[in-house]
Amino acid sequence: MSSRTLKIAMLVLATVGLGVASYLTYVHYAGIKPACTAGESCTKVQTSEWSKFIGIPVALIGLLGYVAILGSLLAPESETSRMVTMGFTLVGFGFSAYLTYRELFSIHAICEWCVSSAVIMTILMCLAAWRFLRGEDGSLQRPSRTEGARPEAMTSPAELG
Repeated sequence: MSSRTLKIAMLVLATVGLGVASYLTYVHYAGIKPACTAGESCTKVQTSEWSKFIGIPVALIGLLGYVAILGSLLAPESETSRMVTMGFTLVGFGFSAYLTYRELFSIHAICEWCVSSAVIMTILMCLAAWRFLRGEDGSLQRPSRTEGARPEAMTSPAELG
């Protein structure tokens, strides 16, 4: 996959994640029930004590996280911007994992919106790590065959004679 294609895929995923987080933030502040095919599971999750983190709705934290990821993807391409994207997605993945744990073991309900965001964040984290490790030119960083070789080993026989 080319660097350009990888970045476009990540931009699309982050935009979809932003849409999910925006919807959940709207639901929170509007005080309405989220659309859910799993009965009242989404409502149970969205109104639980874990729907806020230090007093801030987790949906809003997710929204801000996706904005940060999009910003880092739109920044000029550099090792630093790729590392920042990887950092944001790693934090987002960890936070999503924590919230998924709470859904499963504390709330005993699954919000399909939350799961979709967690899946998006997981894919983003994997792609961000791959993008960072590949480097600027899109190939995995490997030492060249001549790196570390003696100077005389790099001279052709015609040059010696």
